[in-house]
Amino acid sequence: MIILIGSKKVVLGILSIFALVTFVVSPAEASSREKEKTAFVDVAVATLWTEPGLLRKMDEPSASNPVDMDSWLKAMNDEDKLWLVGNLETQALYGAKVKIIEERSEWVKVAVANQPTPRNETGYPGWMPKDQVKIGKAFEKQFNRGFALVNAPKAWLYKDSKHRSKFMEVSFDTRLPLLQVKKDQVKVMTPSDGVKWMDKQDISLHKDEARIPYPTGDDIVKSGKAFLGLPYLWAGMSGFGFDCSGFTYSMYHANGITIPRDSSIQAQHGVKVERENLQPGDLLFFAHDKGKGKVHHVGMYIGEGKMLHSPNSSTHVRIDEIDTSGYGDEYAGARRYID
Repeated sequence: MIILIGSKKVVLGILSIFALVTFVVSPAEASSREKEKTAFVDVAVATLWTEPGLLRKMDEPSASNPVDMDSWLKAMNDEDKLWLVGNLETQALYGAKVKIIEERSEWVKVAVANQPTPRNETGYPGWMPKDQVKIGKAFEKQFNRGFALVNAPKAWLYKDSKHRSKFMEVSFDTRLPLLQVKKDQVKVMTPSDGVKWMDKQDISLHKDEARIPYPTGDDIVKSGKAFLGLPYLWAGMSGFGFDCSGFTYSMYHANGITIPRDSSIQAQHGVKVERENLQPGDLLFFAHDKGKGKVHHVGMYIGEGKMLHSPNSSTHVRIDEIDTSGYGDEYAGARRYID
């Protein structure tokens, strides 16, 4: 995992960027961590809730295994989507590592690895159906040959190398263990359904996270522009829908750089950039009280006074002039996460 702290690129393994100070772990905390179970997301996109059992009838396609993201999103109008605000935490992609930190009936509270937050040093916390995770560490060992990283907004997994039978549609930024490379296809491993096949044109291949080519700001912007027109989704972290910080996080993460999950924390890290020195890929932050209060929105600078962002539940990923975007008088500064 590559994270920029100050102006230095640091490889931190699985450590959180917030573990920058030494602290003592009590025996009780150590015992609790030992009881945490490793698991992996077993659906295309897992949606994490603030509490178990909050689902409405219309949310059931997002909580099944497999999920049906398209049906769920198409069934919601703007008011239905607004209801999700404050009820959802984040999302996690197929094959993503999580730690189970609590169980309650058919639900588990997990911490999603590689989604940094000060709320939990293990990862971003939230509740999800137990049926959507594969418990155990066996899947993790499959990554020793490298992995396939989905670069397309969405990509299909197939049951056979000739792509005659579709298995599952997965999201941008999904990582799956690489088993074999053919001319136009690759064979990958899934958490609980064995081997599957993918189009080589939808992915890039990497030995490990540290070997993902270091991006330029233009690379980050190019990744983001592929999602123009994609409807906003509160807590969204996938090619089916993003919220504002899920969008910026995912564009960086797919390019090998892990930044904090939430906009208010993204605004506290990286390197501060003055407005007159903005470069493509820099993150722009907007805050209440005319930019002096709490950060509530983030966009990505693309040049010429414009930003690429996923604004709110009534709209979609789009490009706006910063000053006329509706956020102009809330500008609160910018941060740079790449050299």
